[in-house]
Amino acid sequence: MESKKMCLGLFTGSVDKLTAAGVILSGAAAMDMKVDIYVLLQGARAFKKEIGDDAGKLQMAENPELKSEFMQSLKNLNVKSWVEFFREAKEITDVKIHICGLAGKIWGGEKLDDFIDLADDICGIGAYLSSAEEADINLFI
Repeated sequence: MESKKMCLGLFTGSVDKLTAAGVILSGAAAMDMKVDIYVLLQGARAFKKEIGDDAGKLQMAENPELKSEFMQSLKNLNVKSWVEFFREAKEITDVKIHICGLAGKIWGGEKLDDFIDLADDICGIGAYLSSAEEADINLFI
């Protein structure tokens, strides 16, 4: 049986939603899904090399005043960072991470080397729309 496909439009650049995306991605990897992630707008900022896994440079989308409590809870529970979730999923299953060209340019990312090593390519919005149309599961975070 052919594995299911998931398309994830990753608009967010907040540590809480990136962590949630990482948990979802981990579940998809455990189910051996093929996953295409399209990093859009604020998400592209989080994938920049100078931001990457530095949670201190990321905000919370919901209840920003709870960031320190959220980060401490993740540490106490020994929960991986969002980048570690993404990296581990890429090692387990077929995960491709595509940076939206416009989003990258907004944050000063013109070429693939401007982003952390998880990014596979830079593409246009049409690639995201085509992938979303073909996916068994389509999420937008």
